[in-house]
Amino acid sequence: MSRTMNASSPSARRGRRRSVREVPLRTHWLLLGTLAVTLTLALLIEGYTQHMFGSTPDGAGMTQGTSVHVPGAVVGGGPVLAPQGGAAGTPRTARPRPGTVALTFDDGPDPTWTPQILAVLRRHGVHATFFVIGENVSAHPGVTSQIVADGNELGVHTFTHPNLGLIPAWQRTLQLRETQLAIAGATGRTTTLLRPPYSAGNDSLDDADWAAVQQAGSEGYLTVLTTRDTEDWQRPGVAKIVANGALPGVRSGKLPIGQVVLMHDAGGDRSQSVAALDRLLTRYQQQGLTVGTVSATTGLSAPMTKAPSVDHWTGLALIWALLGSHWLLTVLGWFMYAAGGLSVLRAVVSVIAARRHKRLSQYAWGDPVTEPATVIVPAYNESAGIEAAVRSLVAQDHPVEILVVDDGSSDGTADIAESLGLPGVRVIRKENGGKPSALNTGIANASFDLLVMVDGDTVFEPDAVRKLIQPFADPKVGAVSGNAKVVNRGGLLGRWQHIEYVVGFNLDRRLFDLAECMPTVPGAVGGFRREALERVGGLAEDTLAEDTDLTMALCRDGWRVVYEEQAVAWTEAPASLGALWRQRYRWCYGTMQAMWKHRGALLQGGAAGKLGRRGLGYLLLFQVLLPLLAPVVDIFALYGLVFLDPWHVLGLWFGFLALQLLMGLYAFRLDGERPGALWSLPLQQFVYRQLMYLVVIQSAITAVAGVRLRWQRMERYGSLQAPTGLGAPVGSFTQTGPGTQLTNIPIPGQGSGLNLGQEWLDEVRAETQPTFYAAGSPEPSYYEPVPQAYPQQPGYVQPPQYPHQSGHWPEQQVVQPPYGSWPNGQDPQSGHWSG
Repeated sequence: MSRTMNASSPSARRGRRRSVREVPLRTHWLLLGTLAVTLTLALLIEGYTQHMFGSTPDGAGMTQGTSVHVPGAVVGGGPVLAPQGGAAGTPRTARPRPGTVALTFDDGPDPTWTPQILAVLRRHGVHATFFVIGENVSAHPGVTSQIVADGNELGVHTFTHPNLGLIPAWQRTLQLRETQLAIAGATGRTTTLLRPPYSAGNDSLDDADWAAVQQAGSEGYLTVLTTRDTEDWQRPGVAKIVANGALPGVRSGKLPIGQVVLMHDAGGDRSQSVAALDRLLTRYQQQGLTVGTVSATTGLSAPMTKAPSVDHWTGLALIWALLGSHWLLTVLGWFMYAAGGLSVLRAVVSVIAARRHKRLSQYAWGDPVTEPATVIVPAYNESAGIEAAVRSLVAQDHPVEILVVDDGSSDGTADIAESLGLPGVRVIRKENGGKPSALNTGIANASFDLLVMVDGDTVFEPDAVRKLIQPFADPKVGAVSGNAKVVNRGGLLGRWQHIEYVVGFNLDRRLFDLAECMPTVPGAVGGFRREALERVGGLAEDTLAEDTDLTMALCRDGWRVVYEEQAVAWTEAPASLGALWRQRYRWCYGTMQAMWKHRGALLQGGAAGKLGRRGLGYLLLFQVLLPLLAPVVDIFALYGLVFLDPWHVLGLWFGFLALQLLMGLYAFRLDGERPGALWSLPLQQFVYRQLMYLVVIQSAITAVAGVRLRWQRMERYGSLQAPTGLGAPVGSFTQTGPGTQLTNIPIPGQGSGLNLGQEWLDEVRAETQPTFYAAGSPEPSYYEPVPQAYPQQPGYVQPPQYPHQSGHWPEQQVVQPPYGSWPNGQDPQSGHWSG
């Protein structure tokens, strides 16, 4: 046994550790920060381009303000405006030549309707001017390029279709510049034509619109308004669209006044526009009208020129950034739906499993397990809580041997444990080798076949050991997980961890128990069968989550691991965010190590297959992948508050919060806890949850990078003392001298007697303890105490099996409790040990 558990020497361990890279983790934070910033920027870009402004069609529901500053020459002039184009900077206007129609399309390009419109134009042999929206150009650069390749020309219709008269001057410049870059990236060309969104004819300009036109003119743009609106954006029917676009009073021999006709190639279903365009062009041609672009019909010099190389490549970068953000948002949207569905499914399955587990836990495992157990307490610098931990173990209502394995402490932990002088407590000192090494040392020196492992910062309820070992009545059970509770619940951080222990850990353990795929027996309170530990070689030292690694090894070896909710232990939780980070970082990283180590269980059958496909799958899905997506959820929520319907986002958030609250109430009820701490659950979403998913992210990056994480020991605060009653947390612990009474069961000091209540003694005799019998007699007797003797000491006589199968103790046999651990104690009157 000792060879299998201590085969690796310290030098060998140091050699193994040197082979693994240990590098600073600052680069990981830089990478994580870069990813978060990139995601945020992508969502901001997507929100700005898709949701910042509306896409209401031109002329839909727009109101006109005062127009006292609009020059009369503009109001009565042509639809093409050059605000500073005249002498001394006066406005100039132009219109298409008589008998010509400048055909224009707004709001495109669209991957469905723009190609159909281009096909109609080619069939009739005419060209048109397309005033495009920058975000649509970025989304469909190929369609934009095809417009130009067919001989048509482009104009700017802003990037996100805002009303230029209602936004600040800097936003106007940005809108025009972004659109020009998108056009340059898609076609390699630039344009000087502009049509402001929501514009109509010259007489519709108000003072705000004129200010926007003037600013655009100062930046080199010609503004193109309309003279005839087909109103196809209203989808009034093909005939109505044709009638709105037709030129009245066209007679042979007389050319009508030139017109700028407005249609749309995007913004919804444009099937009516496509059909109407074909009929309208046929009419124009029958009437002898010339249809063309704005520049061709007005005689303007070519408005489109080759874009500078810088603008072309910058435009391509903009297009790729927008395409990437749109793709990312689409993928995240699917992940959001999946995450939401899985979260609801997890809640429903957990509650159903918890109810079933609660009903099944009412049945006994079999005959009561009464054999003694060895409790192993690995301790490294546990001076703050070792006395409380040991005293709570001595106070157990079940016979126990207690081994305190001091792992090279420098704070006098071993001295404190020895100075207590408590019966059945043995202190083993060893050089520092880590927690697995300490536990393996304890296992090698244990006297009994049932072992209980407990952290040095944990105290047991008086009945914890007895209840923890009852499942061992089933020979298939190799390990039992107890119910660890947080003792220092003061403050928000303590409450949040208390909620996590009750809701998260225990609900999950109930589910794992039913599914027979328990991945972790916590180090704070766990029971093990010696045979099971021997078969897997004890605790390995190649992960930082030795408890998870051991549990998975037991499952793969065919042992069943169960959860006993009534075996309650109180553990000290981190009291600062830094300490919590270090603890959870070690837990998470170690769990990932164990999952990778035991990944072969996925392909195995039996108990190992259940662990692999159920346990590891659950951990991967809900404790790795979903936390990795948690930042996305939060950023997406902020995105929704800014760019989407905030009430919808808040409704979803409160819905999930209500779901968590209901789960919390049910879990607290199952665990016999008061639900008062749940008032802090909403606050937990803003700090604690973020810390937990950052831990997962950092652990994943560390694991992928192949960096070894060193052991992160938690600070001890001395907040533990032996429990004062079942189900009740205890207050702060003040270190006292040997013999101080800290439990509901008196503990003897050196040379002191016991004062056991007769009622308690009778209850224990009747319900929980086997009876010592005199040699050759079935009747209980009292015996003088026998000095403690251990197997390595001379004169040791092996006691009979406890309890003896025949009900009688054999003749000529030294009758003594195992290794000085007496079932009940010493009778204060007779000084004899009672059975």
